[in-house]
Amino acid sequence: MDKDLNIFLNKKILIYGLGKTGISTYNFLKNKSSVFLFDDFIPKKKIPNLKSKLINHKKILNTEFDLIILSPGIDIHKCKLSKFLKKNKKKIFSDLDIFYAFYKNDNITITGTNGKSTTCQLLYEIFSSQKIDVRLVGNIGNPILSTKKIKKKTIFIIEASSYQLEYSQLFKSRYAAILNLSPDHLERHKTFKNYVKAKFKLLVNQSNSDFFFVRKDNVYIQKKIMSLKAKSKIIAFDSKKVKNFLIKISNDYFLNETNVENLSYVLEITNKLKIKKDILKKTVQNFKGLKYRQQIIFKKNNLTIINDSKSTSFSSSIGALKTNPNIYWLLGGIFKKGDKLMLPRKYYKNIRAFIYGKNKKPFIKELDGRIKYQNFNSIKGALKKIIIDVKNRKLQNRTIFFSPCAASFDSFKNFEDRGSYFNKLVKSYTNGI
Repeated sequence: MDKDLNIFLNKKILIYGLGKTGISTYNFLKNKSSVFLFDDFIPKKKIPNLKSKLINHKKILNTEFDLIILSPGIDIHKCKLSKFLKKNKKKIFSDLDIFYAFYKNDNITITGTNGKSTTCQLLYEIFSSQKIDVRLVGNIGNPILSTKKIKKKTIFIIEASSYQLEYSQLFKSRYAAILNLSPDHLERHKTFKNYVKAKFKLLVNQSNSDFFFVRKDNVYIQKKIMSLKAKSKIIAFDSKKVKNFLIKISNDYFLNETNVENLSYVLEITNKLKIKKDILKKTVQNFKGLKYRQQIIFKKNNLTIINDSKSTSFSSSIGALKTNPNIYWLLGGIFKKGDKLMLPRKYYKNIRAFIYGKNKKPFIKELDGRIKYQNFNSIKGALKKIIIDVKNRKLQNRTIFFSPCAASFDSFKNFEDRGSYFNKLVKSYTNGI
C-alpha cells in the first residue's frame, strides 16, 4: 500500500484495550497519527504520556474518530463502549490491519481451534534453522506491531485467533491454513457459525496469488472453501507425505495424532517455500514442543506424565486420548459453553477420569455412562490418588494426562500458572517411581 493511501496515517484514532496488543499499537502509531486511548480498566503498566492520551467515556461519545483499533480481548457486546462500537462498526480495525497497511512481507498465518501455537513454533524453528530472518508473532504472545528491524526479506509466522480475525478488514496472508474447527469461544461469538465466519476471513481476504493449505480428509473445511468460491490457490494434501517422513525420524512428540496433523501442514508449507530437507528433518527430530501443550514432563519405569495445561476444550485432548496407554485423565476448571467430547467409544475402557474443582457438573454430564470417573476438590488430591494407584501397578504402562479441557481462571492466573503448579506437584510426588 502506498503510504499516501495508508488509512492509518494522519488520522484521529481511538485505541480500545490497553493490554499487550493495545500498548504495542499505541507505540507504533503515536508518531503517525493523533492517538487516543481507552480501557474499561486503567492498566497498571505505565505508558509514556499515558495520562495525556487517555480519553474518558463521555468525551469519546462526543468525538468523531476516523478509525477505532480494538484489542482482541474486547467484546463489543460486553464492554463500556458497546453501543458506541456497534454504531461505528465500519471504523473498527485490528493490529493485523495496521501491520498489513505498512508492510508487504511474506507471511504465513495459522488459525484453527487447536494446534495453532505448536504449528507456528515448529515453523519458526524450521525457518530459523535455515538462517532465514523470521519473526513469530500474534496470538502466541508477541504483538505483531512490537516487531523491530523489519527488512524486505523478513518472513512472519502469525498465529491468528478468531478474536483478531473477527475485527480485521484489510489483513491478508500470502500463505494461510485453518488447521481444524470445533465449537470454541461461543461465549464471545454466540454461535459456531459466527466463530467459523471469523476464521474464514483468512481465506476470503486472499487473492489469486496467495496459497491456502487444507487436508483432504477435512471434509468440513473443504466444503466451506467450495461454498465461499475462494480466489486463492488451494493446496489440498493427504497424510501420505507425513507418514513417509515420520519413518525417517524418532521423536515421541509425534506419536500423538494431533501433533502429526500439525506436522502435516508444516511439511506442505515448507515444501512450497522450498526449505532444505536435511535441515528440516533435523529440526523436526529435535522439536520438543511448547510448554504445557501436550508436553512430556516425566518418563520413567513405565510411567509417562503429560502436561497439557493449555487445553481448554475436549477437542484439544482427543489426539492424546487415542494414542496413549492406560490413561489417568485429570480435567476440570471453567467449562466451555457448547463443548462436547467427540471420542469414539472404543477408547473409553482405556481411560479413567479424575474430575477436580468446584465446576464438576458439566464434566460429569459429558462423561457419565461413557468413561469411569472420580471427583476431587483439587488437582493435588486427584494427582495424589493417581500416584498411589500407579505405585501399586508397577508392571503396567501408565499415562497421567493433565488436560483440563477448561479455562483456568477459577483457580489460576492463566494456563501457564496452572501448568507450573502441576509440574511442581509432579516433582514432589514422583520420588521413588
